[in-house]
Amino acid sequence: MSVARVTEIIASSQDSFEDATRKGVKRASKTLKNVTGAWVKDQRVIVEDGKITEYRVVLKVTFILKD
Repeated sequence: MSVARVTEIIASSQDSFEDATRKGVKRASKTLKNVTGAWVKDQRVIVEDGKITEYRVVLKVTFILKD
């Protein structure tokens, strides 16, 4: 029987929400072993002078705990 844990991270990109998600999963996988999935909990943008300067995602990352 496997036991999973979910952790929340925030990732950002200057390009898109998709890129922020990709970067967040890639970075989480460097620290967390056995990452099996992730979902976007929230999205937001940073606006400066009426222009979007940054896309941010809050991710819930699932990973399996080793025995």
